[in-house]
Amino acid sequence: MKILLIGGGTGGHFYPLIAIAEELNRIADEEKFAKFKLYYMSNAPYNQKELDEQFITYIPITAGKLRIYFSWQNFVDIFKTAFGVVGAIFKLFSLYPDVIISKGGYAAFPVLVAARILRIPVIVHESDTVPGRVNKWSGKFARRVALSYPEAAQYFDEKKVSITGQPVRKTIAFSAKEGAKAFFELDDSIPTIGVIGGSLGAKIINDSITSLVVELVQHYQIIHQTGPKNFEEVKTDAEVLLGDDVKRTRYKIFPYFNDLQTKMFGGAADVIISRAGSSIYEIAAWGKPSIIIPGSAAVFHGDHQRKNAYHYARTGACVVIEESNLTPSVLKNEIDLILGRKDYYDAMAEKARSFYKPEAAREIAAEAIAIALEHEH
Repeated sequence: MKILLIGGGTGGHFYPLIAIAEELNRIADEEKFAKFKLYYMSNAPYNQKELDEQFITYIPITAGKLRIYFSWQNFVDIFKTAFGVVGAIFKLFSLYPDVIISKGGYAAFPVLVAARILRIPVIVHESDTVPGRVNKWSGKFARRVALSYPEAAQYFDEKKVSITGQPVRKTIAFSAKEGAKAFFELDDSIPTIGVIGGSLGAKIINDSITSLVVELVQHYQIIHQTGPKNFEEVKTDAEVLLGDDVKRTRYKIFPYFNDLQTKMFGGAADVIISRAGSSIYEIAAWGKPSIIIPGSAAVFHGDHQRKNAYHYARTGACVVIEESNLTPSVLKNEIDLILGRKDYYDAMAEKARSFYKPEAAREIAAEAIAIALEHEH
């Protein structure tokens, strides 16, 4: 049985596919299936180590970005996309998978065009409240559409839709309960603020933490994942500001986290400051209160980050601060409120745990197997 995973460009597309692959391999072991042949088709492998660990074969394709704003690169990418579609048709015909699981994104588009031409069944997963353009289009001919948020159902045929939640890898879904703060060389008795800006980082969040760092370390510890692009600048600024402060060791800064660091981060952080992407479901899996700062509509298609954030906030699991309202004093007040009131903190933590859907990857994997078995015959 051949199962093809597609989507790419960001960790928000890639890692849910890895979570689904984990479940496909787990089901194969449990049900004594012959090992599934898993493939990942995109314009870059994103993380070859993760592919290797899940026995996924990478197949490269060409893909051009589908920009909605004017750029001279659009003219080049039209030809890249057309070339990618032709290449995908030949590669897909040669491979002929039994089912395709798509996370969307520009790298999935050429493969989905080829899949429609070759009549290969497709499952789409949408992570946001507002679907991306590729998912909205491919959902029209997909066999099934799995959603993280019920609000996205209005964009698809209700007969195809299943509200599964967001697939989260088991390697990070269960945070470390013991030794997490010691892992970061932090004190177990001091509240810890965790900051994650996503795989690319978030400058406005980084700047807000930097401006508060001297004040925050007087009362709290901080684990700050900046994103690789911003790391050196933030590190330099923080070092200058903290200077010889005796509590400067309470501030720990990282460009990105590997899986072990992510698992430990989930255990060590008492409150988490984050964007409103797929990290929401990781925070929920860890059962941690959070302060969500959605990206602006000018950057994120369909204003989906803001809508994701407010959907999550309505459950009581987080508070939302929009970028236009983000000041050091507002952020500090929210941190103090969450960490200063145990009843408020405990209620938010419980709501976060309730929001997480641990069987999301399993449900999508099981559906893919059912469709693949049907397609085989």
